[in-house]
Amino acid sequence: MKLRIGDEKKARIEEGMIGLFFEDINYAADGGLYAELLENRCFEFVKASGDAGDYQTEYDGGYGWDIYPEGAGGRARCVTGSPHSEENPHYMRLQAASAGEGIRNKAYDGIFLRKNMEYRLMFWARCVNFKGNFDVFVEKDGVRYAQVRISAADGREETCNHFCRYEAVMQAVEEVERGSFVFSLSEPGTVELDFISLFPGDAVGGIFRRDLFEMLKEMRPGFLRFPGGCVVEGNTLANRYRFKDTLKPVWDRRNNWNRWAVHGNSAENGYESVYSHYNQTLGLGYYEYFLLCELLGARPLPVLNVGFACQYQSDEAVPMDAPEFREFLQDALDLIEFANGSENTHWGAVRARMGHREPFGLTLLGIGNEQWQTEKADFFERYEIFEKTIHEYAPNIRLIGSAGPDVTSERYEKAWQFYRDHGEQENFVYAVDEHYYVKPQWLYEHTDFYDGYSKDIKVFSGEYAAHPVSGFNRPEANTLEGALAEAAFLTGVEKNADVVVLASYAPLFARLGYAQWSPDMIWFDASSCYGSPSYYVQKMYACNMGNATLEICDYKAAAKGIYCSASISEKDGEVILKLVNPEETERVVEPELPEGWSGSRKMKAVILTGAKREETNSIREPERIIPVEKEFAKGEPVVLPPLSFMVLRVGIGEGAVLH
Repeated sequence: MKLRIGDEKKARIEEGMIGLFFEDINYAADGGLYAELLENRCFEFVKASGDAGDYQTEYDGGYGWDIYPEGAGGRARCVTGSPHSEENPHYMRLQAASAGEGIRNKAYDGIFLRKNMEYRLMFWARCVNFKGNFDVFVEKDGVRYAQVRISAADGREETCNHFCRYEAVMQAVEEVERGSFVFSLSEPGTVELDFISLFPGDAVGGIFRRDLFEMLKEMRPGFLRFPGGCVVEGNTLANRYRFKDTLKPVWDRRNNWNRWAVHGNSAENGYESVYSHYNQTLGLGYYEYFLLCELLGARPLPVLNVGFACQYQSDEAVPMDAPEFREFLQDALDLIEFANGSENTHWGAVRARMGHREPFGLTLLGIGNEQWQTEKADFFERYEIFEKTIHEYAPNIRLIGSAGPDVTSERYEKAWQFYRDHGEQENFVYAVDEHYYVKPQWLYEHTDFYDGYSKDIKVFSGEYAAHPVSGFNRPEANTLEGALAEAAFLTGVEKNADVVVLASYAPLFARLGYAQWSPDMIWFDASSCYGSPSYYVQKMYACNMGNATLEICDYKAAAKGIYCSASISEKDGEVILKLVNPEETERVVEPELPEGWSGSRKMKAVILTGAKREETNSIREPERIIPVEKEFAKGEPVVLPPLSFMVLRVGIGEGAVLH
């Protein structure tokens, strides 16, 4: 099968078109990318329950902690009265009846320590009636794998109410999984504790879990959309994401329950999920998100709440004529100032005090997450107000609009009509955010989805994934079949790069045993992680984008069972072909360059393939399906293995002329 490549640049490809979408779902932040090892470090966790329009939380500050050793005569209880943090007013009052008594943290599935790794311990304590030592260690089956002794007299930074800060480092003597973190007293006494924190010494920037960060870095993402997702809105307005709450010292960031704590609630489970204690410490806040973008080389794309709680779960909304609505508008302006303002501005000075004097260079901003217009929900009017307010303050900010939760309904059509009606208004919307979680067959059948779109208003494919199956805790949902369907669909996205300017798979992370949503791009546990086949498809695209599309002449690949796209990297002097073979038989293709394009002596290929459609990777077999490299000699037919996605790079030679 011959593939004749045209010599005319068709559509310019947005630099950094393939990016990432981060939402704190599936324990992606606390328990995931945020490298904190302990759970409920501030003793502020709540248990969330209820259903749409009827949610409750119950304070459960001792969650994740218990008395050590089991059966000890001491006492540990959460109290308040003279707190270390006004935002997080509860703390642990530990009364040890004998030496060695203390508290133990469950730390999700237990602590993982890597041999010889150092771990940074920090906590605040008030010694009510105690002058001994704090013994902190990680143990399993009576064996201590890391430990440190700290004198109660060594506290620093004493507060007005006598809480002192303690810091220490302990080193792991051996590797251990599912260990217990223990904080104990060397003699009887009473101590009040708050914000007990433990970080691995190799955390990137002291913040991000290294193996997860490195998987993101290897993708070379063009942007990062954050912090969600539905968590932006909250299931109630009271538990929405407030970015200013995250711009404080980590112990002063107000604990919040996570919207995904109540996902899947029903009468059958008493409206209480197994994840009812899913909380947000906000240790991974806006400053950290911006730092993450900088470390990844990705453009930041924060998403704003427009005064709605999650439209799926609630009809709560702040009326636009209410004084409280101004807070949402002001947050937008203050966020821009935090990201871009000089240190002489109020919020720019906050950024500088947090450690980053130079602006972050924010250019993109999302207005609402997955919003749509109804008789009760006036999203279009809100968008207009946000657009006017933001562009009066910062005319160059590019805004991302919402088309709702799907691409097939009347609400999607109404959204596009709204943006088209404002098409003559300069800078009204840069791109419209579209979401689709669909069966693989839908993606195969809609590779031409964007062929008929107008080029006047751009598209952000903000959340998409093939769902062969769905549900809680189903890593097997990330099949090769789903990944190949995504690769095929992306050939159509790439061909229409003058329409689609941003694209990101979702969700990004899932902790094994803690996932409310499947499939997901990267799965992990306490000790390791792996990329799904979908991860490698995204990586192969992100690392192999040209600067302009090229036509594949006289050939409709999808009609013949092969899905393909072509682009050119003028910087590298290469044509880049994406080829998807979803069939169980191999196919042979022969790329033909335009006349005068000599081509290199070898063609370089990266190939993702597997034996069966339902195959996937796992924590035990993380590299069952991974890309492999291959070279083809000039003129040699290119063999596409069965069930495969190939990126083929062909040198164009110095004599190539583009039109």
